[in-house]
This record gives sequence, structure tokens and C-alpha cells, in this order.
Amino acid sequence: MARRFATLLTLLLVAACGGGGNGAAPAPSADEPGTIVIASGRDVTGKNGVRQQLIDAWNARQEKDDSGYHARLVELPGSADEQRSQLLGALQSGSADYDVVNLDVTWVPEFAAAHLIRPLPETMIDGDVIESVAGTARWDDKVYAVPFNGDVGLLYYRTDHLRRASVQQTDLSGGIGWGRLENLINILNDDKPKGYERGWTTQLDAYEGRTVNAFEAFASAVENFSLTDEDGHYDATVEDLTAGIAELRRRTDEPYTLPDADGSDEAASLGDFADGRTTFLRHWPYAYRTLYQSFTDEQLRVAPLPGRAVLGGQNLAVTGASQRADKAAELIAFLTGRESERCLLDAGFAATRRSAYVDDDVRCTMTDPPASSSPAGESADRMPRDGAGRPEYARRILLPALQQAVSRPRTPLYGAFTQTFTAQLGPLFGEDPPSDAALAESLDAGLRKALPD
Repeated sequence: MARRFATLLTLLLVAACGGGGNGAAPAPSADEPGTIVIASGRDVTGKNGVRQQLIDAWNARQEKDDSGYHARLVELPGSADEQRSQLLGALQSGSADYDVVNLDVTWVPEFAAAHLIRPLPETMIDGDVIESVAGTARWDDKVYAVPFNGDVGLLYYRTDHLRRASVQQTDLSGGIGWGRLENLINILNDDKPKGYERGWTTQLDAYEGRTVNAFEAFASAVENFSLTDEDGHYDATVEDLTAGIAELRRRTDEPYTLPDADGSDEAASLGDFADGRTTFLRHWPYAYRTLYQSFTDEQLRVAPLPGRAVLGGQNLAVTGASQRADKAAELIAFLTGRESERCLLDAGFAATRRSAYVDDDVRCTMTDPPASSSPAGESADRMPRDGAGRPEYARRILLPALQQAVSRPRTPLYGAFTQTFTAQLGPLFGEDPPSDAALAESLDAGLRKALPD
């Protein structure tokens, strides 16, 4: 029986992945027809956003084929950490309420090691998926998920601020180092634009944002930096941790960084930047679409992040308790196919397939085009686009950033790691921070407890 099920699943997925996962005729299935429930965090493209529209497109095809299947999206409330807890609780109880889960890339090893999600055929990850992104879908030499949308740290900046301070070269799209960024901030500090307080801001509150920013600093300070080996075992040295802490301290030094940053998350830092309190902002790709609703191309640009940038994103996986596992896998193949990924890119997400960035023949026809105007008569899609309709920066900046990004530790104990990492770095942002060496010793001891062999 198990062999028969595996054969059926493989045949189904080969058919579903044909043509990049979009438009394949459904193969015979041993599943019971019904509703496939997808659990996910909030769609940053808004109500009836691109994810829902792609699901609607799949449903329309199921209805046309009279397959008896229907997909329904459930958006989980709360922060990413709260969503992880909700999903763990539901799946550990053996609940079959969810068939597909949209997991942060750092959660895949934990859910796979606990057998809460199912292995998938290798054919689900083809050569079109960006290599760095594809690696987040594996654990223990098996494919457990399929990349849905990527994420990577980027540097947003106000070109009007730089021009006002008489900076001649305002195009930073070729990339800049942290030293040049400091020089630009020093110039701004001497000739402050209206409302300006500090050079840059980022996400340093005691949550995953602090982990991401710290890991970017550590990876920039130490070549080939890692905290864990390929099996998830802790393998850092105190010397490497000391160098990483020194770089993080430099990046968050008072003359350069908005004081509010140590209590900021994505929303707060985006708001501070939009209000003109800073000239530079470290943020994710979805901020490109959001910021261009308020700024013009003469005021705002985006560049690669100085140093190394952390890879983020979400991957789709089939739950262990799903009663419609093969059809759920077919749905995932559709949602992560070539055209779907192009739709995600056009809407402001970071696509996970290279073809979305470079192949002009891959077009999005399954979702609503960006609205040409709002009820007030103003443009509802002010995002700069290239000649093929992609976000203007996607091919030049976003794709290389994804390809060169570094991954956070891959371990089934990621929850314990990030809580320890965040808490141990807290004193760096206090009134009387310890020395780099002392903090490194404390961090090393904490991580050895959180990530035992």
C-alpha cells in the first residue's frame, strides 16, 4: 500500500510540475475530494493580495475540471514567532485542519525533524529555483518544502537628502561598503535635512529582527562565518563571536543609528524612515512597493546592503496529517511555478525562480494587473517598473542580493537558538554595555546550552 501511494504521488507531481507547475492537468489521486487548507502569515500585498489571487486561479481550474477540490487560505494572526507557535501546536496535536503550511525558511528543519511535514520528490525543486533559496527547502538530504517567496536585506535611501547635503554621487545601486556609508552619514550630520535625526535605522528590538541584523554583522566581519555545521551542531569560536559583536557595535553606534532602532521592528523602522528621521533604512523587498506609494523615484532609491545580507522568505510544505497530501503537493507545484513566481515578483515579493527576473516570455496572466488609478484619481501603483513590467530594481539588485545572501543557522533547535542569541546580545544596547570579549564569552556559553550536541 505504501509503495502504491508513493508511485501515485510521484506520477502526480511529475505531471503537476510540467510547464513550471502552472496549468498542468490533474493526475489521478488517491485523496478524498474536498477543501485543501493553507495556513500562512499575513500577505503583505494586502486584502485579496497576490497569494489569494493565485489560489483563486487554482480553484478556477479545479472547478473547470470538476475535480472536487478547492483550496482555502487561512491567515494566522500575530508575529512570526506567534504563528510558529500556533502551527507547532496544531500539527503536534495531530490535527488535520491544515494541509499546506507556509513556513519561514528557518523553521523547515524543526518541522521536518519532528515529522510534522512530509518529504517531497526531488522534482519539486528544479534548476530554475535560485540556488541559495533552494537550499532552505532541504533537511537531512531530503526535500521537505518548496520555496514560495524569498526575502533578503536591502538598503533604502533618500536621494533628496543626499542632494541637499551636496553629495554629488547619489546612485548607490552598485553597492557601498560600511565605511562609505559612515562617511555619507557624517556629511548628513553636518548639514541635516528637515526632520532628520540620525543616518540610518533598522530592526533591533528583542525579536527575530535583532537576530537578522546581528547575523548580517557577524557574517560581514568573519569570512565564511557560521554558527552551526550542516547537521545543526554549534561550531562557532569565541574569536569569531568577538569580531561579530565588534561589527554589530560599530553598525549601531550612536552617531549613526537612530536611538529608537533598539526598540524597532519592521513597521516602526519603516515609519521612522518614511517620516524623514533617517536617510538610510535596512529593510526587506516588500518595502519597495510600500515606500513608493509615498515617494517618487527622485526621492527614493534602493541598493544592496553593505556587507553580507541575510536570506529570508517562506516555503510551502505538506503537513504530515493531511488527508489530501498528493493534491496538496500539486497545489504547491502550481503556487511555486514559473508564472506564479512572476506574479509574486510583480506584486512586490522576491520571487524564488530566476526566470521571473530574466525571462521576458514569462508573464503574469493569473492575477489582477496593478490598478491604473485609485477612486481619488491618483495612481494606485507607483512602483517603478522595467520595460517588461517587473519592479525596476528586481533584475539589477534584488536577484544578485538573493544569490549572494547568507543563511541563518539551520537547526531543528532554531527557536532555542534565536531566543538565546537575541537575549544574550541585549546588553549591547543597554546603558553600560560589556566589552566585546566579555559579551562573546557569555554568548558562546549561552549558545552551547541552546544547541547541544
